[in-house]
Amino acid sequence: MLFGRQKTTMVAPDEALPGRAERLFGVPDRHFVLGTPLEGPVADGLEVAYFGLGCFWGAERAFWTLDGVVTTAAGYQGGYTPNPTYEEVCTGRTGHAEIVKVVYDPKRISYADLLRLFFESHDPTQGMRQGNDLGTQYRSAIFTTTPEQLSLAKTVRDSYAEQLRAAGYGDVTTEIAPAEDFWYAEDYHQQYLAKVPNGYCGLAGTGVSCPVGVGVQVD
Repeated sequence: MLFGRQKTTMVAPDEALPGRAERLFGVPDRHFVLGTPLEGPVADGLEVAYFGLGCFWGAERAFWTLDGVVTTAAGYQGGYTPNPTYEEVCTGRTGHAEIVKVVYDPKRISYADLLRLFFESHDPTQGMRQGNDLGTQYRSAIFTTTPEQLSLAKTVRDSYAEQLRAAGYGDVTTEIAPAEDFWYAEDYHQQYLAKVPNGYCGLAGTGVSCPVGVGVQVD
């Protein structure tokens, strides 16, 4: 049966859960830490990026601490089911990954800086898992909103892959693609580790430095 399939295998589009036209739950108006809006139009001059690096609780906290990040949100992306619930995503039958939406000011922090944090904060060689978290929802993923983001993400991934291979790691499995619909996660997932400071966080990097970051010029 499909439901019993290994959750490390991506579901086919025609076998994904159907989802629904409207979200079943509310989302907070404001970021619990930053006080900025979670939803709504992005102000002029700001940009949006999407990252998946395992459980979104620790991943979201890593990004909201950066100077220049205006707001963050936990959600689901990269799959087929509209307006999914967390329980549905956990079945592996939506195709979605746990994703952090990052709204940032490019005059204060660059996309290259975000990529550096992304790659150094997890192990992008693990395929459909991250540490003890197993399943397609925990895969390493970058969903881009501009051609420039797409190009730079691929360049940095390939460069970092060389660094990781030199350090004895396997191939980088990070998925990179233009962003499609982002579906917000439930209220209790938003800024979870600010609300539950001792909550679970499985985020762990490889210790290998990423070749871009603060002060690095990228053509």
